Amino acid sequence: MAVCASLGWSRVLRLMPSIDHSEKSASGRPVVEVAVGVLLKSDQSILLGQRPEGKPYAGYWEFPGGKIEAGETLLDALRRELQEEINVLVNDANEFLVIEHDYPHAYVRLHICIVTSWVGEPTGLENQALAWVLKKDIAKPALWPILPATLPILEKLNDFLEIAKR
Repeated sequence: MAVCASLGWSRVLRLMPSIDHSEKSASGRPVVEVAVGVLLKSDQSILLGQRPEGKPYAGYWEFPGGKIEAGETLLDALRRELQEEINVLVNDANEFLVIEHDYPHAYVRLHICIVTSWVGEPTGLENQALAWVLKKDIAKPALWPILPATLPILEKLNDFLEIAKR
């Protein structure tokens, strides 16, 4: 069992209130709140997973995560989703970015969390492929296709990691 140590960031997610699930987008579609985990190793590599068959955008690469259920905090949802999807227990995470994307099947608000401490070796529990992307490849990963909402996350993450290494 692997353990990734914390990079020393504070643990603020557990104090956040649960998400309001009644909000609508500007077009009137319900907003689906999603917890997204960016597993970040000390060498600044990140984990991506390939969407399994039977889901919209099957075969596309994305960060692990899923819907925030009613009454869940962001951290609760992140922990549940990463346990269910890739078999890791989240110890430490921080919300990094929130973006919205309008897919044909859903309007999503993605709460992107950098996960710096976890227990377990990531394993695709939904028969999805997983791949670690090195820091030098984050801006243009060789994995393709990339889920549309994942592209701006990769760009912001690359910028953030460039600044953080200074």
